[in-house]
Amino acid sequence: MIKEILSVFQSDSLMERAFNKSFEMLDITNQMFKESRKVLRESDSNEFANDINEQDAKINKFQREVRKDVFNHLAMSGNEELPSGMVLASIVIDLERIGDFTKNIVEIAQNHPQRLHAGEFEDELITLERAVEDSFGRTIYCFKNSDEKAALNLLREYKWVSKSFDAKIQSLMRGEDTTLTIGSAVALAIYLRALKRIFSHLRNVTSSVVNPFHRIGFKPKKRKKG
Repeated sequence: MIKEILSVFQSDSLMERAFNKSFEMLDITNQMFKESRKVLRESDSNEFANDINEQDAKINKFQREVRKDVFNHLAMSGNEELPSGMVLASIVIDLERIGDFTKNIVEIAQNHPQRLHAGEFEDELITLERAVEDSFGRTIYCFKNSDEKAALNLLREYKWVSKSFDAKIQSLMRGEDTTLTIGSAVALAIYLRALKRIFSHLRNVTSSVVNPFHRIGFKPKKRKKG
């Protein structure tokens, strides 16, 4: 689907501007995510080098501008390019939600007094964090380059991640790790939930590279041979 949008934006200044803003939204949310995770998980300080609220406000502004540019483009071009416009409008909603969930991680860091350690889940959490961070970088590549093969590989490689998040959250609710304080258990559950939602929205963006509008966020259909 992204290839169709690219063919549109190459010949239209409004769509080109909208697409470039979506690229910037991806880069900003990636930076926000990396910093919020680092402060929460690697530091006993809750000080941030960048103003996360300011970055989030920029994401929200870009979302409005992309939607406006897409609407104006469609108003001039008619229904023929409606699917392309709807895809881009859908993607920026996912990017805005990533910003919101990143702010949730910031709030955890600001209210948890020390570096958040996952107790018995520490090694598994590190694995999940790496999967989300890797997904972020590869999603940016797939989206910017309209690389369908890389997008399919990414979607297939990390099919296990969401279920793993669910298992860890459910284990916390059952109180299976008795080494965690109540505060750390609550912070960890909220953090896992935020990570899962960030990951899910990244999957939506990745799926837009290979899926038509009505299947964004769903598993790509197997293509018929011959």
